[in-house]
Amino acid sequence: MSGHSHWATIKHKKGAADARKGKMFSKISKLIMQAARDGGTDPGSNIKLQLAIDKARAENMPKDNIERAVKRGSGELGDVRFEEITYEGYGPGGVAIMVNSLTDNKNRTVSEIRKIFENRGGNLGSANSVAYNFHRKGTLAVASEGLKEDDVMTVALDAGAEDVETIDDAFVITTSAEDYTAVKKVLEAKGWTLTMSQIGLVPKTMTEVDGSIGKRVLDLIDGLEDHDDVQDVYTNLSLPTEDTPPKEGAPGATVAK
Repeated sequence: MSGHSHWATIKHKKGAADARKGKMFSKISKLIMQAARDGGTDPGSNIKLQLAIDKARAENMPKDNIERAVKRGSGELGDVRFEEITYEGYGPGGVAIMVNSLTDNKNRTVSEIRKIFENRGGNLGSANSVAYNFHRKGTLAVASEGLKEDDVMTVALDAGAEDVETIDDAFVITTSAEDYTAVKKVLEAKGWTLTMSQIGLVPKTMTEVDGSIGKRVLDLIDGLEDHDDVQDVYTNLSLPTEDTPPKEGAPGATVAK
């Protein structure tokens, strides 16, 4: 998957989420609670909690909300339990889709996720039906204003990054999941502004479709992301830039080749 395609997909997801801020806060609270429950309340030794807090901050989630979610996850404000489930399926045009969720009722959630797939031209697959085409990577975006690409590339690669690309107004840095934290710390120590940081699934190969099919795939992604239990949606969708359909709530968003 090209860095541009990965970055454009992330921007599409964030744009859609911005229009549903309240729901996003609720989802992130669940993520923080589960991370704190599974690995403790110290983000320094709990990477899942650190990632959840990074996600909260990227969405401008109030500090009080974050602290309350950590306390609930630790049991300080009552016991809260969720189950992490990953769903796999295909969208229109055979595009592969991975859906990460947190649920307190897996039977209800799988039924609702299956219906979203079916109603929007896709189908829910079995375990490992598309997972083989994805691997976990870290992605960090450094605001490019006032910085030189060569300087950022040197620092990032020396810290263990795999790749650096200039995309729009950011330097997009790719890392292995294992090296993500070390690279992130080096970038932060430089005082550079991180506009995005995450560990997520990146496809090994892309499925290119035309604009009309792409619109249907993006509609399916929006439907999945709108579900209360869904945390992240990943796809190997690829569209030529000129065929990219803009999405409501994400002006100019693209999923480019």
